[in-house]
Amino acid sequence: MTDIMFKKKSVLIMENSSDVTSIVLTAYYGMEKLKHAYFCIFLIIYIIIITENLILISVIGVEKMLHEPMYFFIGNLAANGVYGSTVLLPALLSNLLSTKYEVLLACCQTQIYGIHTYGMIEFTVLAVMSYDRYAAICHPLHYHTIMSLSKVYKLIVFTWVYPLIAILIFFIVTLQLRFCQQAIDKLYCTNDSLVKLSCSNTAVFSYVGLASFIPYAFPQLIMVLFSYAQIFRLCLSSREMKTKAITTCIPHLFAFSMYSIGCLFELLQSRLDLRHLPYETRLFMSLFFLIFPPFFNPLIYGLSIRSLRLSVFKCIKGHRKTLPTQ
Repeated sequence: MTDIMFKKKSVLIMENSSDVTSIVLTAYYGMEKLKHAYFCIFLIIYIIIITENLILISVIGVEKMLHEPMYFFIGNLAANGVYGSTVLLPALLSNLLSTKYEVLLACCQTQIYGIHTYGMIEFTVLAVMSYDRYAAICHPLHYHTIMSLSKVYKLIVFTWVYPLIAILIFFIVTLQLRFCQQAIDKLYCTNDSLVKLSCSNTAVFSYVGLASFIPYAFPQLIMVLFSYAQIFRLCLSSREMKTKAITTCIPHLFAFSMYSIGCLFELLQSRLDLRHLPYETRLFMSLFFLIFPPFFNPLIYGLSIRSLRLSVFKCIKGHRKTLPTQ
């Protein structure tokens, strides 16, 4: 009965595009039987993400020995993890408690902006971190000159301001669209999904989306490729340098790999029809980009980098000692 009513409503909307003021996220219908279990799982995940990232940010801010470029960038990666998960999970939890799975068009557009800026900030921070590792491994004697604190602060500002402005310029184009449909087969709004609901010819938006890769992602990709090409070249010439590179680069490579896998999943979902895949597989693919990096990045860096791990344990132990005894 719900599907019939939804189809009738969609027909009316196609006749009058000005009626589209909300978007229905139809992927939630596949979660109805276990929606309360899903709610508990995602609530626990969100609490863990916020807790571990805030702990990491606090430890880096408090411990003076961690006031180094690498740790500042890790702190920004953690801050972006909080930002990205907050863009997704509170809205997802709210929708799980609803029965309509309907969000206002303005809220959908706001979520799109948040998700895209999260992705671009993540890539930009990872690119800057690869350059930091290149400077530390290939130019250790000049590292603090190359990565001076003033330059680090400028890079941190750049990693946030540039994506926020760049995505806004691109997103303004999407805001001009008129919509004839309102169903998105996902748990959250994405730009490509919203564009497909437009009454207009969307081919031009596909070309614009592909062209935007050049200014929005190409510089970061070049930085990552250049940095690791130089690191691997140096590793071939010295076993000692190879050991140093492995110990310092593995956390970053894990984080970059998770980001790349998430981007691949998003690309496959936006360009291909994956409805033949099981619902659970599509659910996993759609949430990977926004849950796995924020969840695992603090664990990867917190456990693999000894100085950071010891500082976390030190702060936790010190906090316990200051707790009042009963």
